Amino acid sequence: MPTTISKSYHIPVMLDEVIQGIRIVPTGKYVDLTFGGGGHAKKIVDMLSTGHLFAFDRDADTAEIACSFPSHYLTFTRAPFRFAKEFLYFYGAGQVNGLLADLGVSSHQIDTPERGFSTRFDGILDMRMDIHSPRTAQTIINRYNVTQLAEVLHYYGEIANALSVAKAIIKARTHRPIETTGQLKDLVVPFAPKSKENQYVSKIFQAFRIEVNNELAELESLLNQSAQIIKPGGRMAIISYHSLEDRLVKNFLNTGNILGQIQQDGYGNILRPFSPLQKKPLIPSEKELSQNKRARSARLRIGIRVE
Repeated sequence: MPTTISKSYHIPVMLDEVIQGIRIVPTGKYVDLTFGGGGHAKKIVDMLSTGHLFAFDRDADTAEIACSFPSHYLTFTRAPFRFAKEFLYFYGAGQVNGLLADLGVSSHQIDTPERGFSTRFDGILDMRMDIHSPRTAQTIINRYNVTQLAEVLHYYGEIANALSVAKAIIKARTHRPIETTGQLKDLVVPFAPKSKENQYVSKIFQAFRIEVNNELAELESLLNQSAQIIKPGGRMAIISYHSLEDRLVKNFLNTGNILGQIQQDGYGNILRPFSPLQKKPLIPSEKELSQNKRARSARLRIGIRVE
């Protein structure tokens, strides 16, 4: 069966850099924790001989794409990647040679108005990566109290005037429920710095999306179990799209924990399961950005499992 890749679903970001970074061995075992449209997965599978790729994604729309891959090369699981270790144990995979996670929202999700991810379309305030999850952005915006809303906006959107926006949301929803992305956008634009309305609204949407999908907790769970998933000498490649994600990955690779607190042995060696391949993250090339503007905020960090 020929493998079908959905370019409309999501263009794989920094594809060559990722593949080079995790150093594909044809007989190796790999994990793609964010399968999406299968772009990264297709490249990995094409390089395998007797190896295997275990792929995960919580978006039900990805399952059909995964079905086009040959089953002797790919095992697909529709589940959040915090369950990766358990599923790999269930499959008898043992430790793998490499792991990939592209943490961004896919083009498919952004361009589907009813998913509620985009600031460009008016749609229902959903923002769920897994449409079967019970909590939507609409639920949070209409049920959280002012303190909870302010905390979400402050910590996940890094909004300076978070309390003012939270109070405005509370006031607006007393008159009518806030149900659409257009309503939310119209409500928060007056609080934006002059000439930075688009960036400001994007951060508001980012904050609620992170809360809906529990994204930072998911990433923390992945990082904490990664040393058990990847064999010594293996590699982990993570693409992040905002400073909150990148900070967690950077801290973990540099110090072995997400807080960035260095612990050393008696000889002064840093106690960490991975060593960073590079000091600074890799960023998309100008050529890639000319073909895919949505990659502009991507940051790729690669860690090597300590022997």
